[in-house]
Amino acid sequence: MSKSPDISLFADWFASKRWTPFQFQTETWQAYAKGKHGLLNAPTGSGKTYALWVPIFLEILKLKTLQKRKTSSLKAVWITPLRALSIEIQQAAEQLISDLELDMTIGIRTGDTPQKERARQKRKMPDLLVTTPESLQLLLASKDYPKTFKDCQAIVVDEWHELLGTKRGVQMELALSRFKTINPQLRVWGISATIGNLEQARDVLLGVDPKMLDNSTLIKADIKKNIHVQSIIPETMDKFPWRGHLGLHLLEDVIPIIKASKTTLLFTNTRSQCEIWFQKILEKHPEFAGELAMHHGSINKDTRLWVEGAIRNESLKAVVCTSSLDLGVDFAPVETIIQIGGPKGVARFLQRAGRSGHQPGKTSVIYFLPTHAIELIEASALQKAVESKVVEDRLPYLNSFDVLVQYLTTLAVSDGFYPKDILPEIQSTFCFQTLTEDQWSWALNFITKGGEALQTYDEYRKVEIEDDGLYKVNRKGIAMRHRLQIGTIVSDAVLTVKYITGGFIGSIEEWFISKLKPGDVFTFAGRNLELVRIKQMQVLVRKSKSKTSKVPSWMGGRLTLTSQMSELLREELYNSDADEKSPELKALEPIFERQNLESIVPKPHQFLIETFKTRDGFHHIFYPFEGRFVHEAMGSLLAYRISLLSPISFSLAFNDYGFELLSDQAVDMQAVLDNDLFTADYLLDDLYKSLNATEMAKRKFRDIAVIAGLVFTGYPNKLIKNKHLQSSSQLIFDVFKDFDPDNPLYQQAFTETFEHSLEQGRLQKALERIATQEIVWKSCQKPTPFSFPIITDRLREKLSSEKLSDRIQKMIKKLQKS
Repeated sequence: MSKSPDISLFADWFASKRWTPFQFQTETWQAYAKGKHGLLNAPTGSGKTYALWVPIFLEILKLKTLQKRKTSSLKAVWITPLRALSIEIQQAAEQLISDLELDMTIGIRTGDTPQKERARQKRKMPDLLVTTPESLQLLLASKDYPKTFKDCQAIVVDEWHELLGTKRGVQMELALSRFKTINPQLRVWGISATIGNLEQARDVLLGVDPKMLDNSTLIKADIKKNIHVQSIIPETMDKFPWRGHLGLHLLEDVIPIIKASKTTLLFTNTRSQCEIWFQKILEKHPEFAGELAMHHGSINKDTRLWVEGAIRNESLKAVVCTSSLDLGVDFAPVETIIQIGGPKGVARFLQRAGRSGHQPGKTSVIYFLPTHAIELIEASALQKAVESKVVEDRLPYLNSFDVLVQYLTTLAVSDGFYPKDILPEIQSTFCFQTLTEDQWSWALNFITKGGEALQTYDEYRKVEIEDDGLYKVNRKGIAMRHRLQIGTIVSDAVLTVKYITGGFIGSIEEWFISKLKPGDVFTFAGRNLELVRIKQMQVLVRKSKSKTSKVPSWMGGRLTLTSQMSELLREELYNSDADEKSPELKALEPIFERQNLESIVPKPHQFLIETFKTRDGFHHIFYPFEGRFVHEAMGSLLAYRISLLSPISFSLAFNDYGFELLSDQAVDMQAVLDNDLFTADYLLDDLYKSLNATEMAKRKFRDIAVIAGLVFTGYPNKLIKNKHLQSSSQLIFDVFKDFDPDNPLYQQAFTETFEHSLEQGRLQKALERIATQEIVWKSCQKPTPFSFPIITDRLREKLSSEKLSDRIQKMIKKLQKS
């Protein structure tokens, strides 16, 4: 028998690369060798991948040495939330395999994997498999899946912070509960970069089994990552800032940075902003043609892969991108990051900063470019956040019944399941640790009969109970439709964009394209395209030389400030009159002076309300600095409470700093404040009445209905239109409301509306904070610098960008004269 390999094999390999293993890497190797589970927390670009590939490889090599005859089976699974990362992870493993000439195979299984390769994997699985949460669920939906996973020694969940706090995370929890039963020797590890609640993150990953938690470890890398943050500060400061130009007025300040760096990534928060910046740079600087590229999730796969490869081989000077390049894709040559606009969260900012200097010991350089002046307060706050290294928590989901019924149907589609075997597994997960017998009975009743309200309809009787009590899907049509719909990422219907002469460009959301008519020109993938016609799910286009075009905006494009970012922002604002201030706050002095002329810059103990009249009506502006989601809810809540005192209607506008209630009549603000306007008492009840919560829950229910399989989204080339999905799910929602109001899926729609969409917990804390502050109401003669971005955002809905710009310039001139 050949000698069993040991860790020295890999230590020598590290030495050959002139690398010294970090302490966190050797700690992980040792913990894994002792059979422990765990969560590894280390900064981007520090070698997290090898911290786990090395001990997994060693274990597999030992197993192969012990085996009498050569058998081929799956030994380890590496889960990644992004398809783009799978190639990186595969390459890291292949480098080890190739350099050490190891007897090992590795494969990728994602939505991009060709059918031929999937068929090959079905016949013979590789030793190591890199996959996504959705593709893993599809493997669970295949016949004899326990045979596929019976020899699996390890499952690694990469970028766990991205999955935690999402339904994809719940999917992972359920899958892991199954695999732990198939192979009790299985080791479960998570890798996470930026996350606040690390202990809880480990508990969610491993579940609530005390034995598993006792045999687990949390390893934190003690690596100080140097991050240099530099703001791009305008030479002249607009005293009345607005969001209209998306930071483009600073475009010329960006060009020298790009020219001085090997490769630069310009991060934008939305795909439409990405498209605009790409176009404008090429328009003003055609010399970048061929050296500038764009990367976002709607561009076709081949183009994305080409861009990623071109960054690695340094053939691109700059890439304008979105969060599609946020995560651990290892681009060593990237020297500089430019963040356009506030990233809205510390973790996201640190993640993006880590893309530059993506090697141990290297300094990450990130420039912050404000899209309007007040974002410089965010920039100043982020400087402090980078120093403190404190990042946000990710809160896990509890009792996601839509994911549960999808998972049970997945098991029934493959080999079937016995409820008595599966219930303890499900209750061992963090998400379903409080699952009751009644809830379990409901879930089983739902997948077999459609529940109380839908039991008369055959299409909801998906799972059959066989004589021996096995729950199984026996109809091929149901199995096929279920496999097509596995997953928890529910987006609006997406159409493919193609040239009329042939050639795939990318994909675009139905809601944007439905507003266009043939002949309209829009910008997409860096080109001006003319819409010829829409045929089935295809948008047929031709190139256009038109200089004016519409830019697609994608649903969900607007991020909100995280609670930690809001807190940092308020602290920074309260420092505006300190003797020693950051360069950003110094640059904002003209705005603060003008603000103080008309109103005040609030102090820590103050909450500011401004009122003034314009030709649009009576403006009432509130400044909680809590992020747009909280402001939307708080605005609706206050409008409702004011209307109880006197019949009045408002229109609402909001941004991350505050919100506006606009009406055609004045409000007696003092009388309103005397009536305890900001009380947190009766919050849920008032929210319910103020927001038309039923309407919001209806919209939320559409996603729940898709995940739970209540509505079918269609076949790959014949997707069902969004409006039809919405009307089908609303019909079911109304049935539950009238005939089955205790249905867990119906109740879940309200829970998610309040807890996730409206951030009810955060709203309550904000109201409690305001209750301790002195309310300062300023009756102003005209708009103030703080109010200007909010009132101009409302105009955006009514005017085209050219008319909006003209109107705002007139407003600014008038304000400056006075």
